[in-house]
Amino acid sequence: MPLVFRYAARSDVGLVRQGNEDSGYASDNLLIVADGMGGHVAGEMASATVTAILAGLPIAESEDVLTQLADAVDEAQLEMRHIIAEQPDFQGMGTTVTVVCWQGDRASLAHVGDSRAYMLRGGELLRLTKDHTYVQTLVDAGQITEEEAATHRRRNLLIRAIDGVNTVEPDLSIREVHAGDRIMLCTDGLSGVLRDDQIRDLLSRSDPPGAVTALVEAAIERGAPDNVTCVVADVAQVDDPPAGNRPVVVGAAAEPRTRSKLPGVDFPQDSQPTDAPPETTWVPEAVPPRSRRSRWIAAGVAAFVIVGLIGGAWLWIAGQYYVGNRDGYVAVYQGVPQNLGSIPLSSVVETTAIPSVQLPVYAQELVNATIAADSRDDANRIVAILDEQAATCRSKPKTEGCPGATSAPTPTPSPTATP
Repeated sequence: MPLVFRYAARSDVGLVRQGNEDSGYASDNLLIVADGMGGHVAGEMASATVTAILAGLPIAESEDVLTQLADAVDEAQLEMRHIIAEQPDFQGMGTTVTVVCWQGDRASLAHVGDSRAYMLRGGELLRLTKDHTYVQTLVDAGQITEEEAATHRRRNLLIRAIDGVNTVEPDLSIREVHAGDRIMLCTDGLSGVLRDDQIRDLLSRSDPPGAVTALVEAAIERGAPDNVTCVVADVAQVDDPPAGNRPVVVGAAAEPRTRSKLPGVDFPQDSQPTDAPPETTWVPEAVPPRSRRSRWIAAGVAAFVIVGLIGGAWLWIAGQYYVGNRDGYVAVYQGVPQNLGSIPLSSVVETTAIPSVQLPVYAQELVNATIAADSRDDANRIVAILDEQAATCRSKPKTEGCPGATSAPTPTPSPTATP
């Protein structure tokens, strides 16, 4: 008997972010999640672009699926380069992507960034991807443990992403799938707040819509500081596979306003209206809206933030520092790179003589996204390192990573990098 997918997907803006830069997609043979970065609408456009291009991939049984997936990632990279060329304000946009393409009894994976793919088999949770992050390199080198990585202050710093600038090679792999397997893709808005054992327990529940709902709601109950996107699919064996199941598109890729800004991108058909409850194929099941408890939690978090600011958070903010860009030059800021309404929560304490355009490409992106510092002295240390890098690029402009050189994939700020 043939194997088929039974799937559901959901994306939530979370409790802190103002917009949703995540995108998700599920169909009979394709699962995708993408976590955009770049702020404003750039992150939305990045994740929507890569999702649309991968969703339009024609999968042929006789072709090399891994090569098709790699070519689609290249196509997304070129499309984003074209978008940036037409709209320079979107420089710095980028996205992660994790995609699973299913054929027969094989699942082909392509992965860039820190979104994740998991498989639940026989009650055991298997992680199918490895994060392309700075802290993962520390774990691989034995410098820190997985537990330490989960709370590391730079855990969201990516070293690989699709950004329309740097060449990127996705991780490619193939897995056998069996009837009874459950596959889950998610952005770090979920995996960043839930432990693997919690994910395993919640993923084991109910059918795909129930599992998706339980996972997203659990992330929301833990504060959801980032957008949360989750796609779940069951591998099932049937006598007569249904034909013409409708794909599910969620997050930024489903937003009409995002699609209208990308007229050159061919978006997939969406079987559900934006912000609708998660949908499944075969056996559509009504999914209840967010619980009253979750709404009270959201209200409580907002109240806590306001009370905290009034009760003394200004003292904490005054003790924070970061390095950022000011009018094209590296600068040291005191505070946090956010506003409270129209009130900025940071101020410049020093503007250096280091032009940001002289930095290596990856360092420019880090500065534009802001680099958190533990103290003023730590900020000065970061500036000194940037000064050395700029000096190297001035004296040896062909050095790998410098603006005048063709470079390999370089560290990129994560969609969730915060001070």
